[in-house]
Amino acid sequence: MGFACGFVGLPNVGKSTLFNALCRGNAAAANFPFCTIDPNTGIVPVPDKRLDELARMEKSAKIVPATMKFIDIAGLVEGASKGEGLGNQFLGHIRGVDAIAHVVRLFKDPDIVHVSTEIDPAHDLELILTELMLADLEHLQNRLDKSRKQMRSGDPDLKFEFDLASSLLTELEAGRLPRPDKSDPKVRKGLNDLQLLTLMPAFVCANTDEEAFKNFGKDELSRKLLETAARHGLEVVPVCARLEEELGQLTPEDAFAFLEDLGVKESGLERVIHTGYRLLDYITFFTAGPTEARAWTITRGMTAPEAAGKIHTDMQRGFIRMEVVSYEDLLVYGSWAAAKTAGRLRIEGKEYVMRDGDSVFVRFSV
Repeated sequence: MGFACGFVGLPNVGKSTLFNALCRGNAAAANFPFCTIDPNTGIVPVPDKRLDELARMEKSAKIVPATMKFIDIAGLVEGASKGEGLGNQFLGHIRGVDAIAHVVRLFKDPDIVHVSTEIDPAHDLELILTELMLADLEHLQNRLDKSRKQMRSGDPDLKFEFDLASSLLTELEAGRLPRPDKSDPKVRKGLNDLQLLTLMPAFVCANTDEEAFKNFGKDELSRKLLETAARHGLEVVPVCARLEEELGQLTPEDAFAFLEDLGVKESGLERVIHTGYRLLDYITFFTAGPTEARAWTITRGMTAPEAAGKIHTDMQRGFIRMEVVSYEDLLVYGSWAAAKTAGRLRIEGKEYVMRDGDSVFVRFSV
């Protein structure tokens, strides 16, 4: 599994339609606020041309791509942090994902009424972020009230946690998304324990129509959205649900030609996935042979034994060594066997840090 991405947004911004288009699924899309009460979940393969090429080289009988999960979470309403609408349920669902896609509306449709009456994606984004900040403010205030009583013991760890929470509270009270320095492992642990919504990896998904997609970054609404997102340190990915639906019905060759005609290199699905991978600092390694070619998703910085454990826990427990050929070398030499003959196969031990595109074979004994 790659990662779980939760679609978050106001009612009637087209979350379910976008979800359906990206998942090629059939989640019910309806024109009222709480159509999607329980999160709809879709598993999609992660497109990776490298995997297809490896399967061709090794004449693999089966191709197994990495996958990721999309979760369509019920529409957020103003006051969610105080339990309005589906507030508490909604906020609980967000905490169960790895990354958040803030979906904002940039399409025109007179039959779908926007909750704010006017289409203003920058305002929508501010409203979403405000609700998340308010939820975190309440959460931090409760934690600090509890910590004050516990600090009487003089425990230095409790003092550290208190100071960390206080600094985050100060940022939120100033209306800023907290961006703490995570280089210290102790800080990282403290942040993980706090589970703040505003610290979760996030990006903005602009749900456009075809006209808005072609003019993205040129018109006033999209420029204002880009400025607002940049101020909060968020990347914006424009996606047109209608175009994604069309792409889902085409062969890979026709889809490539379709994208070329639009002047883009990747589908919306690919852009969303690649954005999530960058945010979460994920990389991909491969195993390939006559039986199957498979892609594996890991966090950057993982060692060879840790990566082997993703294939099977026995491989990590009994790890001996890893045979590695880079994808670039495989492209040059045309196969694992040819790369090995050319001396491009490396033998790596337990300290080896995995690289994106590594093709591997694990030696182990249990």
